[in-house]
Amino acid sequence: MSAKLKSICVNCASSPGVHPEYVEVSRELGTLLAQRGISLVYGGSNVGLMGEIADAVLSHGGDVFGVITEELNNKVGHKGLRELQVVPTMHERKTKMFQLSDGFIVMPGGLGTLEEAMEVLTWAQLGLHSKPVGFLNVRGYFDRLMDFLDHAVDQRFLKKEHRQMILIAENPNQLLADMEAYIPTSVEKWVDRK
Repeated sequence: MSAKLKSICVNCASSPGVHPEYVEVSRELGTLLAQRGISLVYGGSNVGLMGEIADAVLSHGGDVFGVITEELNNKVGHKGLRELQVVPTMHERKTKMFQLSDGFIVMPGGLGTLEEAMEVLTWAQLGLHSKPVGFLNVRGYFDRLMDFLDHAVDQRFLKKEHRQMILIAENPNQLLADMEAYIPTSVEKWVDRK
């Protein structure tokens, strides 16, 4: 059974990045989400790619649900959101974003973006959810990460089925189509367990 996506959590940078294409694709994804009636769930910031995607969804009449910690809200909270939930901790922030989302898109970003992505992938690997997780590979940003994950399979630290559950595309249209067609894997996490 394929995934019905009513809301997607987008994990991305609080910086714009060095190439204008990062911002352009953020805006393109935000526009597509609004046009398809898919709500954006994200970290509630008004800066970087986070602010760009939220503004694109809003400017095209879409729904945005932000979740942010009190400390971050005081610094970079998006003041134009109708729905911004302020929570005490980062753990509660990630949990709430997970609960609100039918799938996840990972865009270029740094440590926080990767940490959020790896957590939802780990939960999928453990069978705690069956939501699609897709990487929007703008300018080949995630090529080296995918190479590393292939290396993890080669070294028998990751099952090929779990590597294959990671969707990746270079443009938002293709990634959304792949996510809508996603069929979750159901294999035990452990490799070579005795």
